[in-house]
Amino acid sequence: MSNITLHTLSSMKQAGEKFAVLTAYDACFSHLVSSAGTEVILVGDSLGMVLQGNDSTLPVTVEEMAYHTQAVAKGNQGSLIMADLPFMSYSTPEQAMDSAAALMQAGANMVKLEGGAWLADTISMLAERGIPVCAHLGLTPQTVNKLGGYRVQGRDQETAQQMINDAVLLQDAGASIILLECVPAILAKEITLALDVPVIGIGAGADTDAQVLVLHDMLGITPGRSPKFVKNFMADADSIEAAVQLYVAEVKAGTFPAQEHGFA
Repeated sequence: MSNITLHTLSSMKQAGEKFAVLTAYDACFSHLVSSAGTEVILVGDSLGMVLQGNDSTLPVTVEEMAYHTQAVAKGNQGSLIMADLPFMSYSTPEQAMDSAAALMQAGANMVKLEGGAWLADTISMLAERGIPVCAHLGLTPQTVNKLGGYRVQGRDQETAQQMINDAVLLQDAGASIILLECVPAILAKEITLALDVPVIGIGAGADTDAQVLVLHDMLGITPGRSPKFVKNFMADADSIEAAVQLYVAEVKAGTFPAQEHGFA
């Protein structure tokens, strides 16, 4: 696979080609995931839960994100690397600049942050200085305490319209990608059609431009009950590599996620 860039992803959206995103947190899985044709590797602050055993992503630090981003970059075989800015590492544009610089210098190709319209100035400042941004809307795990738990967002008309407005505003501010988590499929489709930039979904139906899952979830090794939007790809595979290849193939074919993996 030749190196994936933002131009690659934008061209895929325009051509109606779906792309696959998976998390990875180390060089070994980075090599496996990228070699399987996954266009984007997300170094997610989800590592706080799946690697560190925390009950949320909140304890993760910029230093920890940089460490794992550096490891992922060493194993990567051409995927675009997106790294999360962790909780309270971008509360001001200036702080966001410092945090994003640390992750970009560790090997990220872009950063992801969670939030709506209040992030417009921050995204604009980052983009102007050469740092590509993915804006994460819908269920934003870093604000889980304010949201009252891990709940589907945008089910009523007012919050749905606000999410559409925020997505357009953040795109116009300079966001190169929008990620939607746990939103009704019909809303995710509307946002995807409204935007020029690619939209990645997780628990957001099949009509987004791409899908993302946590690697440990799609391999069926995360303890406890899996979220509705997760499919265990190991169930139909004889190796981890085959499971990842199956995930990539189903995302590109549009067969994952199926209706049972989404929300009305």
